[in-house]
This record gives sequence, structure tokens and C-alpha cells, in this order.
Amino acid sequence: MLKVNKKVIGQLNKCYALAEIQMNGERNLLVGAEKEDPCYCYDLDGNYKETLWEKPGGVMTIEQYKDAVLATWKFYSPNNSAEAKIVYYIKKDGKWECKVLCDLPFVHRFGILEKENKAYIVACTLKSAHAFKDDWTCPGRVWVAELPEDITVFNQENQLKLEPLISGLTKNHGFCKKDGTALVGTENGIYQVFPPEKEKGWEYVQLSSHPASDMLYEDFDGDGKKELLVLTPFHGDTIFVQKDDEIVYTYPEKLPFLHAIYSGRINETVYAFIGCRQGNRELLAIHYDPDQKQYVSECIDQGAGAANCYYFEKNGESYLLAANRETDEIALYELEEIC
Repeated sequence: MLKVNKKVIGQLNKCYALAEIQMNGERNLLVGAEKEDPCYCYDLDGNYKETLWEKPGGVMTIEQYKDAVLATWKFYSPNNSAEAKIVYYIKKDGKWECKVLCDLPFVHRFGILEKENKAYIVACTLKSAHAFKDDWTCPGRVWVAELPEDITVFNQENQLKLEPLISGLTKNHGFCKKDGTALVGTENGIYQVFPPEKEKGWEYVQLSSHPASDMLYEDFDGDGKKELLVLTPFHGDTIFVQKDDEIVYTYPEKLPFLHAIYSGRINETVYAFIGCRQGNRELLAIHYDPDQKQYVSECIDQGAGAANCYYFEKNGESYLLAANRETDEIALYELEEIC
């Protein structure tokens, strides 16, 4: 069981993307907005430090690369993201400057992988085009590229060139990184992407054929093999755990508009933190109980409506940062395992 202490550290219209970055040797938390709103920076105690940018927003992903902060721009919704791109911010003379890394319509998630002293970007487009609202007839792709040491060579006129790795992916929404690879969740199933190594190029395998809005890949039961915890279908209402090819657990209730998802280890227990944006807007912690030999859950919060969450540790204490989009609140939860 978890003891939870919630602190609302800020308000941000349609807060959405979360990240941790290092600046001047200090850890910082970033919170970006889905609509045309700012990106805020906080310290790990939840104290406001600065605003990185005011707009245009449409920020689905934020990630650090060396001294740069990369972010998606202008992805406002699945029906309003044709002008989406990946940009990067560099701080010079106390001000954050923005440049374009690459135009990539409908880019939703991306991540940076490292292998053999090289860095790579994996970027996922939710779709490729549309002719009308909720048109899914043009599937998305997984795009890849190697990143140079210095990305400041890229701008609107000289953009990073991406290559397609996987095509034909409908509702290409889910993304997480694990053990130097990227996992991608789509209506077609879940794929694991491996960066190049030695004489091999990019590779990928399909881990599951079940539709996935998002997923985690963790050893929840402690047997040395990873399980997939899956939110299904796209923006759906069902949570299940897949072990090998078998579904071994399904959350007993329907949770409309599942979206927030992250994992963290507290003491010896691996937790999945899951949030939904409709209904009772619960934020849950799910873990495997070895004594009961089953998955159990508990409610951390309700009514807030988290779009994303991020687990981190500070001075041996456990915290969960949540972008509670449906209430515009940025919340920090201190978590303590009490039994």
C-alpha cells in the first residue's frame, strides 16, 4: 500500500508533456502544454524556476539531448497536427532560442536512443494525412535518424533527414523507451525498435498483435522476464498485462480515455502508474503482489484527469509528477510504501 501526499505546484492550460532535464548540474522538471500555451520549469521540490517558451505549444514530447531541449510543436490534436514538427531549444545569454530540427507532420512521440557512443532519434507519426475529422485512412510511420554531436547545424533551411523504418501503422500513439530500445504502440500491435550496432542496421520485432494505445515493458512479477502492460484500444478503457502470448491480468473496471502511463520501482516493487481523462479520472498504481500471486491496484487520486505522469526519486524518496490536463493542474505526489 502507498501513502500519498499530493501538492499542486502550478496551473497550466491543457498541461500535457513532462520531462526531466539537467541544467548547470541540477535536475529540473519541464511541463509543456497541448494547446497554445507555455512550457514551465520546476525544481524537484516543485518550485517554479522559469518559462522556456510561451507558445505555440502542441507539445506531445519533450526530451533532452546534450545542452538542447527537443520538443514537438503544433500537434494540437489528431485532427489538427498537419503542421507538426520537432524543434530544439538552446539557452544562450540567459534566453532560450528555438530552431527547427525537422518538419514532420502528425509527429506525436519521439525519443533518443544511444548505442556504441552514437545517438539516434526515433520519431512516430500518428497518421500521415487526413481529408476530414477522425480520418484514419492514411496510416503513420516510425521514422529514424542518427544524430550528430552538434545539432545546432539544423534549422528551417537545413533540416535533419529522417528515414522511414516501419510503415502502415494505424493510430501510432504509444511510445516508451526500455533498455536502449523504443517500444511503439499502434492499432496493429506493439513493436520494439533496436538502434544500429556493429554491422547491423535498424531492426524491429513485433511483441504483440493486440491494439495498444500505450504500454509498459517491465518485469512486474519478478521472474526475470518482462511483461507488457497495455492500454487498449486507442484512447481506450481497458488495461491488461500480457506475459509471453497470454493475457494474465485485466483490470476489472472500464476506465474511459486511458492516457497517462509510467513505471517506477519503490523498494522492491515495480509499479505501473496509470491515469484516465474521463469518468472518475482516476490515477492508479498497479503492481504484482507475490504473496497473493496476483496483480493489485490502488487509487492515488481521482477527479484530476492526468494526460501524462513521470516517476522520479530524490534523496531516496519517491515522487510522481502528473500533468492533470482535465483540471489544468500540475501535481506532485510524494509516494511512500507502507506495507
